[in-house]
Amino acid sequence: MPDWLYLGGVFLLAGLVKGVLGLGLPTVAMGLLGAVLPPAQAAGLLLLPSLVTNLWQLLAGPGWVGLLRRLGWMMLAILLGTAAGAGLLAGGDAALARRLLGAALLAYAALGLRRLPWRVSPRAERWLGPVVGGVTGVVTGATGVFVIPAVPYLAALGLPRDLLVQALGLSFTVSTLALGLGLAWHGALPGLLLGQSLLALAPALAGMALGGWLRQRIPPERFRIVFFLGLAVLGAELLLR
Repeated sequence: MPDWLYLGGVFLLAGLVKGVLGLGLPTVAMGLLGAVLPPAQAAGLLLLPSLVTNLWQLLAGPGWVGLLRRLGWMMLAILLGTAAGAGLLAGGDAALARRLLGAALLAYAALGLRRLPWRVSPRAERWLGPVVGGVTGVVTGATGVFVIPAVPYLAALGLPRDLLVQALGLSFTVSTLALGLGLAWHGALPGLLLGQSLLALAPALAGMALGGWLRQRIPPERFRIVFFLGLAVLGAELLLR
């Protein structure tokens, strides 16, 4: 276990990124913690900070009930996919899990930098949502990162900005709960780790508040580019290690 100064810095930075961009806490935390810890342990540490901040994001507006109805099959597929993939993260092959994590970070960075202008039609949404949910769940279970391909898919639905933020919060909340259940099922979530995750909540919330303050003072587009370039470097380091 790295020292708590390092862990506090990781969650402060991860919360700051989420405060500015509305996403990125588990991605940053998994990337930095996965460089020094077994990925299953890193995923366990981020569970409570991720769950609390994403519930906050989900419940901040009035549209979450309608989103749950619309995206319900996708959320169910995330649960099932995470259960199927969690054995890879909890199975003890840290080298494989780190390589998978590195690949997921690189893919996320590439999509974030490209900003592909695609849209999902209502007809395609009926069948594509569960497919995207299942793939997202498998990636979540295998790497602890739950943004691929859920984030670009949700962005392609054409939701208003506030509803998109809530949809991301819904997807991340379900993914966090599913990941916690998957790790617990495979015996990779001891009570001590949950206690340490609770301690990580304070710097994550402080970082999120700081990120909200910074969002009003720096161009979000500039921060977004730096964020995704940093993820690409981190992903490449984990993949090639």
